[in-house]
Amino acid sequence: MNYGCIAEKLGHSFSKDIHNRLFDYSYELLEVPKGNLDEFMQKKDFKAINVTIPYKECVIPYLDYVSDIAKKIGAVNTIVNDNGYLRGYNTDFSGMKALLDKNGIEIKGKKVLILGSGGTSKTAFALCESLGGKYVYRVSRTAREDCVSYDFARENCRDAQVIINTTPVGMYPKIGYSPIDLEDYPNAVAVVDAVYNPLRSKLVCDAQKKGIKAVGGLYMLVAQAVFAAEKFIDTKVEVKEIDRVYREIMLLKENVVLTGMPGSGKSTIGKLLAENLGKLFIDTDAEIIKKINKSIPEIFAEFGEAGFRKIENEVIKELSSVQSAVIATGGGAILNSENFDFLRQNGKIYFIDRDIEHIAATSDRPLSSNRCDLEKRYKERYPLYISRCDRHIRIDDDAVLNMQMIKKDFCDEDTCN
Repeated sequence: MNYGCIAEKLGHSFSKDIHNRLFDYSYELLEVPKGNLDEFMQKKDFKAINVTIPYKECVIPYLDYVSDIAKKIGAVNTIVNDNGYLRGYNTDFSGMKALLDKNGIEIKGKKVLILGSGGTSKTAFALCESLGGKYVYRVSRTAREDCVSYDFARENCRDAQVIINTTPVGMYPKIGYSPIDLEDYPNAVAVVDAVYNPLRSKLVCDAQKKGIKAVGGLYMLVAQAVFAAEKFIDTKVEVKEIDRVYREIMLLKENVVLTGMPGSGKSTIGKLLAENLGKLFIDTDAEIIKKINKSIPEIFAEFGEAGFRKIENEVIKELSSVQSAVIATGGGAILNSENFDFLRQNGKIYFIDRDIEHIAATSDRPLSSNRCDLEKRYKERYPLYISRCDRHIRIDDDAVLNMQMIKKDFCDEDTCN
């Protein structure tokens, strides 16, 4: 291996996608079982590597040189092989600082909780101290000399203003979980999650619903990769490359989620958009039919609406970990807010708003098979479509123009979360 990333598990990693956009070198992802780390490090069969969970601390004894900041932190995420002489660095420090700076998150004078006790938590602690955090606590499942327990944090740190998650809780493939309940921290003004897959963890989504500034870890990942690449090939990379690569990865990975009334054109527009963006197209109703092996009217007839909604929720939960897709949802999916909590973790939600006068009632839709029922559903659901979307797009009968309008909005977006 020339260049790459080692970890125990790397199914969630974006590192290869990022480094392939920086320089023309071969970058590999290598899963190293815990029992094989010694053999790998002794062989030194690489030019330069990134190191992630759980090896950021374990690799230090194998290094001939450790940078001052990595030494202070006690964690290394970048190793350069200089003719057998191994040099260790910590670019997570600069990467996390870049994330805070990008989003205007102030640490000075704040009370900060850092969730986790591993290498990334040590990095966050050192950074927050250097930025003038007034009180900075690391939180672990078990209290110890350098960490408080979660119970202690809930009882004594309710006034925490900044919360930084460095645990893998909520990370792919076990998405939809949060390490804490934000109700326990009513003074929080900012939440930072080092998790980048999904693009917005449940913790980030929960914070955003409360109006708290919250960001995921993708920008940090890209920034630390840029700083690592500088070490890999001993060259300077312009800071603007962080923004460029970050945006490219977001456009590649993020889903477009379409909501709206039955018959509003979600599937037609979605297929055009998926083809145009090079993404997978998924129709949640089609996935339900595939899962149960019955048509939608048959499912309603056998299980009723409540049974159908339960199946719909299960399917959407399964789809919540999918990336790089255009997802068209059923007209009634909006009725369950949890569906959109799931879909928002990897997607931007668009309400496709077609005038009710241009939507036809059809017999294959159990709840809107006639004009009267269709108009009733429209009035009931419209406020939910508005409140549970990121973008409200009014459309007409030109599917191509509608697709182009959504594509322009999606591709012009420039935000971390």
